Amino acid sequence: MNLQDRNKVFIDRDKLYGLLDRQAPSDNELNEILNKALKLHGLNIEDVATLLCVNDSCQIEKIMHTAHLVKEEIYGKRLVLFAPIYTGNVCMNNCTYCSFRKDNHLIKRKILTMDEIEQETRALLRQGHKRVLLICGENNKNGTDYMCQAIRTTYAVRENLIKPNGSVIENYIRRINVELAPMEAHDFARLHEEKIGTYVCFQETYDPIEYKRFHPAGTPKADYEYRLTVMDRAQEGGINDVGIGALFGLTDYRFEVLGIMEHAKHLEDCYGCGPHTVSVPRLEPAVGAPDAQNVPHPVSDEDFKKLVAIIRIALPYTGMILSTRENSDMRNTLINYGISQISAGSKTNPGAYSEEESTGSQFELGDHREMEEVINSFIDEGYVPSFCTGCYRKGRVGEDFMDLAKPGLIKQYCLPNALFTFKEYLEDFAHEDTKAKGMAMIKQMIEQYDQKQLVPKIKENLDNIEKGGRDVYF
Repeated sequence: MNLQDRNKVFIDRDKLYGLLDRQAPSDNELNEILNKALKLHGLNIEDVATLLCVNDSCQIEKIMHTAHLVKEEIYGKRLVLFAPIYTGNVCMNNCTYCSFRKDNHLIKRKILTMDEIEQETRALLRQGHKRVLLICGENNKNGTDYMCQAIRTTYAVRENLIKPNGSVIENYIRRINVELAPMEAHDFARLHEEKIGTYVCFQETYDPIEYKRFHPAGTPKADYEYRLTVMDRAQEGGINDVGIGALFGLTDYRFEVLGIMEHAKHLEDCYGCGPHTVSVPRLEPAVGAPDAQNVPHPVSDEDFKKLVAIIRIALPYTGMILSTRENSDMRNTLINYGISQISAGSKTNPGAYSEEESTGSQFELGDHREMEEVINSFIDEGYVPSFCTGCYRKGRVGEDFMDLAKPGLIKQYCLPNALFTFKEYLEDFAHEDTKAKGMAMIKQMIEQYDQKQLVPKIKENLDNIEKGGRDVYF
C-alpha cells in the first residue's frame, strides 16, 4: 500500500462528521461503553463518537471517573516531566494561528547557535531537567543538518554540581524528543542515528478542507497529505516512537478526536504499534496570529476535560502530553483524568532560559510557575514527579514497549524508575521543605508497592543515590 492510498483509507472527512450526527447515549448504552473501557483494550471509533456526543453533566462525570480509573490502573501515581527548547522562531510557513508565521513582523526572530543551545541546555540542567523536547520553526536554515548537530550538542552538555561534601555530580540530558516539520524517510534515518526518543508532529487539524484555510498555499505546510503521512515516513526511517496531536480550537473538537483515533488505528494496523504519545494543545492567544486572537471553534474548559478523558479511555496505553498552554488549575485537574506527561518551567521563545532579552514566543503561557513550584503541586496532588528515561535506554520502545505495557508488565519498571529520578532531584535541586515532602512520598510509595520482591533492590538503589550514585534504573 503506497502512502497516497494509506491516506485515503485512514481519514474520511464525511465519515467522521457523519459519526457525530447521532443522539447522546442512554445510561445503559453509556455504561456498556464504559465497562468495555475498563477492560483496558481501548474503544472503537463508534464508541468514541458516542461519548463525544454526551452533554449531560451526570454522564460526563461517569466518563471522567472511568478515565481516572484507567489512568490509575496503567500509570499509577507518577507523572513524567520535561521542558521544550525552542531552537528558532524563523519560519517559512504562514499558519494563521501561530506567532512564528512568516508575515508576522511583531516579534523578534532568532535561530540559536550551537553555543546558545548549550547554554539553554545548561540552564535546564540547573533546574533538574533530564528530558527535553527540541522544537524549531520550518525554514531552510535549521533543517536536518542543523537539528542533528543540535541533538549532538544537547546530549554532550555536562553540568557539574558540587555537593557540600565536595563530591561532584555530573548532570546531563538523558532523552531528547524532537518536534520538527515533516521530512523524508532518509532524514528520519539520520535522526534515528542520533538516538532521539520520540518524533512529534501535530496534524493541527484533520479536516482537509479547513486545513487549507489555516495553512495558506505557497508554503511547505500547505500540503495536507504530506503532513498526514509523515509518521509513515518516520516509521520507514527507523523511528520507533511517534507522537501525534491536534490543535484544539481550529475546528469542531469532536472531529479532531475522531481524527486522532483514525490516525492511531492507521499506525497500529500498518506498523503494529500506535502512537507513543498524543498531545492535546488548546489554541491560546499569540501575537500577530489572527486565528489565535479570535479562535474559530473555542473549546470550553468542560469540553476540554471531557475530550482528554475520552482519549485516555480510548487509547489507554498511549502517553498523553499537556503543555504550559493551560493554567495550573487545569493542569492539576487533568493529571487525574488522563495526562501522563507534562512540561514544567517552560519557555516558548528561543534563548529564554539563559538570556534576559526576549525574542518572540509562539503563544502565551497559561502556567508561569517555576520547576520546583510545579513539582510541589504534584506532590500535594499525590503524584511522583518522574524524569525517567529507562525504557528508552533499555530498548523498551515501539512495539516492544506495547508488548510489555498491554499485559501490565511495564508497571514493574515504571514506579521504581520514577522514584529513582525523583530521589535524584530531591538530593540535588530541591529546597529542604520540598525534599522533606518528597522523601515522605517516596517512603509511602514503597510501603504501598505491590511488587514486594523488588522492594529490597529499590531501597538499595535509593541508598546508592543518597550516597552519590546517579542514573540508576531498571
